[in-house]
Amino acid sequence: MDRHEQNASSLSTSLIESPEKISDENGSIFDNKETIFEELRKQLWLAGPLILVSLLQYCLQLISVMFVGHLGELALSGASMATSFATVTGFSLLMGMASALDTLCGQAYGAKQYHMLGIHMQRAMFVLLLVCIPLAFIWANTGSILKALGQDPDISREAGTYARFMIPSIFGYGILQCQVRFLQTQNIVFPMMITSATTTLLHLFLCWILVFKSELGSRGAAVANFISYWINVALLSLYIKFSSSCSKTWTGFSREALHNIPNFLKLGIPSAVMVCLESWSFEMMVLLSGLLPNPALETSVLSICLNTSSTVWMIPFGLSSAVSTRVSNELGAGHPRAARLAVGVVLAMAITEGILVGLVLILIRNVWGYAYSNETEVVSYVATMMPILAASNFMDGLQCVLSGTVRGCGWQKIGAFINLGSYYLVGIPLSILLAFVVHAGGKGLWTGIVCALLVQVICLSGIMFRTNWEQEAKKARERVYSSTIPVEILS
Repeated sequence: MDRHEQNASSLSTSLIESPEKISDENGSIFDNKETIFEELRKQLWLAGPLILVSLLQYCLQLISVMFVGHLGELALSGASMATSFATVTGFSLLMGMASALDTLCGQAYGAKQYHMLGIHMQRAMFVLLLVCIPLAFIWANTGSILKALGQDPDISREAGTYARFMIPSIFGYGILQCQVRFLQTQNIVFPMMITSATTTLLHLFLCWILVFKSELGSRGAAVANFISYWINVALLSLYIKFSSSCSKTWTGFSREALHNIPNFLKLGIPSAVMVCLESWSFEMMVLLSGLLPNPALETSVLSICLNTSSTVWMIPFGLSSAVSTRVSNELGAGHPRAARLAVGVVLAMAITEGILVGLVLILIRNVWGYAYSNETEVVSYVATMMPILAASNFMDGLQCVLSGTVRGCGWQKIGAFINLGSYYLVGIPLSILLAFVVHAGGKGLWTGIVCALLVQVICLSGIMFRTNWEQEAKKARERVYSSTIPVEILS
């Protein structure tokens, strides 16, 4: 058997199956119940571990802040502000840029150009590490920036110290996001779940040692952050290097990764804009709450709602990652009807999840506030916010899976314009109007965001329903084979 025949015989995978059952041009893709349930099984198989991976990685920052909270109010305020600043200026940007790999790696994997996944990942790592350099300078001056923005001098100084000790974590985070996309687009999710769980357990021990048993104090939590990120990077690197599952997709470091960087940036920059515009709008809502009457109450309640929303959001984010992988794989493989089916299935799951989680939020509205505060006023205010939060979660779930489809198709530029219009032409202005003119307070701020999510869902749904999936499959194949050093076009 020669090399080409060996490649052809070994490049099949159980998750990218031949589309005979679903590609009949005369029938509807939704007629075959077995096909629908098979797609549902694939997405749940992907989404379950990815939800846990996202939640475990989110817990690293949360655990650090919780440990710092036992050192005093100033230390807690500084760590919280530094973490928020790091998310806005660094983490969200890197996560957005790395999501370009959802398109590039996912479609290359579907087209069976497996060797290109490693090159795409290396190229993304190179670009993200370059981006981390100016971000590191920004983090090094966090205290001065916050003070210039009018924040309390003591809290700014504490946040600045915490952020400086977190600088190494941004480089680890950038590499980690690339590794996650590299594995996710190959449907390899359980190893990530294991390494994330291992890292989180080690992080608990590191925080306890560095915060309470050393002389570092709050700085110890920041040090624990970057150690934990790099531990996760090391574990995944060992898996990618030595696992047989990655033997075709990781063929070692290549100079080819330094070429065609503009091709990555064409997707990476719009991807970052998509994520940042959405993330910044929620952070802006908390900042605006500080300008309302009784700012201490409003900011506390909005922060509780934002924390709750961020935690619940991990569920649709897992679904979003799953559909992004399924759509990109199927389009790259030239299976447009399978890609369309994947979108229909994930929308049904998102609607179901949104209704169930919304009902839970409404049922626990009178007690949820006690998880954060013993003050009756705070608990009562949180109870009134929970129905709005339930509506927000429902709409956010829908836009999240639709945004995953956008990444799978390579429509990041369209998604960026939709997010810009939804949040900054509709959501934020409406939030300001309801909060400061209608005097609806925090409820008005959050209602404006719900309206932004509604506009986002309507726009993305309209694009989805008008999509020519056969044409998108052709575009995906063209994108894959316009990359350098394709091995062989396998039909």
